[in-house]
Amino acid sequence: MSVRAKLAMSYAGVVVLTGSLILVAVWVFLLRYVPESVYPYTDTGEFSPNRLDLIRVFQPVAAIVMIVLVTAGLLGGWVLAGRVLFPLDRIMDATRKASAGSLSHRIQLPGRNDEFHELADAFDTMLTRLEAQALEQQRFSANASHELRTPLTITKTLLDVARTDPDPDVTATIEQLAAINERAINLTEALLLLGRADQKSFVLEQVDLSLIAEQAAEILLPLAEKNGVVIDTSGEFCPSQGSPALLLQLTTNLIHNAIVHNLPNHGRIHVTSSNRADSVILTVENTGPVVNPEIVATLTEPFQRGVERVRSNHDGIGLGLAIVSSIVTAHNGLLSITAPPTGGLHVEVRLTPRMLPVPQHE
Repeated sequence: MSVRAKLAMSYAGVVVLTGSLILVAVWVFLLRYVPESVYPYTDTGEFSPNRLDLIRVFQPVAAIVMIVLVTAGLLGGWVLAGRVLFPLDRIMDATRKASAGSLSHRIQLPGRNDEFHELADAFDTMLTRLEAQALEQQRFSANASHELRTPLTITKTLLDVARTDPDPDVTATIEQLAAINERAINLTEALLLLGRADQKSFVLEQVDLSLIAEQAAEILLPLAEKNGVVIDTSGEFCPSQGSPALLLQLTTNLIHNAIVHNLPNHGRIHVTSSNRADSVILTVENTGPVVNPEIVATLTEPFQRGVERVRSNHDGIGLGLAIVSSIVTAHNGLLSITAPPTGGLHVEVRLTPRMLPVPQHE
């Protein structure tokens, strides 16, 4: 049976039960006070019915009333159930369209704010998020395909040239192929890391954000010195919880982005970690060219770059800040990127602090 039929029968059952109770009340509280046998006519000559006379009259009327109640209950219940379930029909229709791949459809249920209206609004919100994620994934897949196709195309061109060149420079060709292959490997690893962060497939561990910042700065110190960039690290013990590997990758990406952003001019990078009442904060601030504030909001999108810069062996692949954003989201943190008017970027990462045990005094 459909839900509408069940509701109609339920409404009819309630109506019939109510009518039955009324008839029983008439029987119990009224008819029992009528004498079972009386004289048909009173002293004044008026007819005086007894209980049996009233029962003979009451039974067919009661039967007709019950038939009317059952019919009215079923028909009225069917109509009322249809009106009540009408919003559910619209929600089911939107669900079928969404399952068929149409994420642009919205219910937009009119009327008062009841449970069905809240359900429809929640479903519309879900569809909006799914549509945005689907569009983002399509754009990301297109960009990733383009970025991966580029090194493959260059590799094919180099091989074709080397095949037709009567006197090829094997050493130079091998070096070029090695550099292109390394860039393709880095891009693939970055895509895998981005997917791992989005899926939150890691185990939470105790970490010290200040120690991770020092490790990342130490890893990138040779690159910074080679390009004349100074890295300053400072901060205090910042206990948090998360994936040490992902948080180290996050900090490394931020510092690497700061180094590349300083090129070709020499500059400075300030890496600080601090504690707040409700969070631990990692800040990476660098000098460099002025970044258009309108571009800042797009820097965390895959394959986006803030400024045109000189290409180098350490130029990024356009996924650094996208990976940072995914790692922060996976750790339920907040990422803030601003572009000071004097140039450079100011990046702030807020994570949930780890509650330290209260020391027990003797």
